[in-house]
Amino acid sequence: MTGPRIRIGTSGWHYPGGAGAWDGVFYPPRGRRHRPPGFDELACYAEHFDTVEVNSTFYGVPRRAVTEAWAARTPDDFTFSVKLYQKFTHPKMFAAATGAGDTRVDRGDVEQFRDAVAPLHEAGKLGPLLAQFPASFRNDTAAHDHLAWLVEALSPCPVAVELRHGSWSDDVAGTLRLLNGLGAAWVQIDEPKFRLSIAQNRLPNVESFYYMRLHGRNAAKWWRHDHAEERYDYHYSAAELRPFRDTADAAARLVKRLYLYMNNHFAAKSVANAATLKHQLGLEVPGTWRREMVARYPELEGVVRTGSAPAPLLPIGGPAVRE
Repeated sequence: MTGPRIRIGTSGWHYPGGAGAWDGVFYPPRGRRHRPPGFDELACYAEHFDTVEVNSTFYGVPRRAVTEAWAARTPDDFTFSVKLYQKFTHPKMFAAATGAGDTRVDRGDVEQFRDAVAPLHEAGKLGPLLAQFPASFRNDTAAHDHLAWLVEALSPCPVAVELRHGSWSDDVAGTLRLLNGLGAAWVQIDEPKFRLSIAQNRLPNVESFYYMRLHGRNAAKWWRHDHAEERYDYHYSAAELRPFRDTADAAARLVKRLYLYMNNHFAAKSVANAATLKHQLGLEVPGTWRREMVARYPELEGVVRTGSAPAPLLPIGGPAVRE
């Protein structure tokens, strides 16, 4: 895979329901009056960003036809970072979702996932695989063994490891020895901080790539909410984004490639913040943007180009497979 050293995008592109839907904000409202037949959200998204972090793969291993369609619906220089299936990182959640009594993972599970994302790799569009562990995943021998097994089983795919429990930063040297020895990037995260939250210095730990995720800072809704989307209802101000601009600018000088994803997806706030951050870094913010998006997020005025452009359509003959 070739392309820009710095890639900035959002976590996911398909948020059609709830109070935080992207319809009518980033995308046109649903219905034939607003969307022509064949309108494609991923194609629309790819007109504005050159990368996306796929979160739907956390809930189920996709069929090859799905990832083949993703590759076909995006430009040649587009990159997908893909979150691992929950069985690899969240065994309790996997058991609750599937009713499975056995939550052990083996090479067969890994090969199934690798085969599912192979079309992205074959198209030159596969970025890192994201192993996001829950806040309950503590730094102990069993965790070390599982991490080592998982990263090595996924080799040579680059793996970014997101850790949230403070025990990992309590032993920074040991965590770095583990991840550096595996060639895995330690994901730098921004999220509400609590007593047992991880502390991070935002420095790269491997030269191959750097991976950062901004989840928002909605502490009041992080653990207690009526709907899961409320957790990500947070809009970073331009001033709050500048430290991440400085971090990205500095880190990109030390690594071969940098990936930064906004996960504060409620009502396309992640889209607005990603565009602002790209602008702060002096990167192009392409595409034609809906006036409704700029009206909702006035900081985009002068950052993006608005107007009426033809809605992106699914390529002729392409399968209409969604995220």
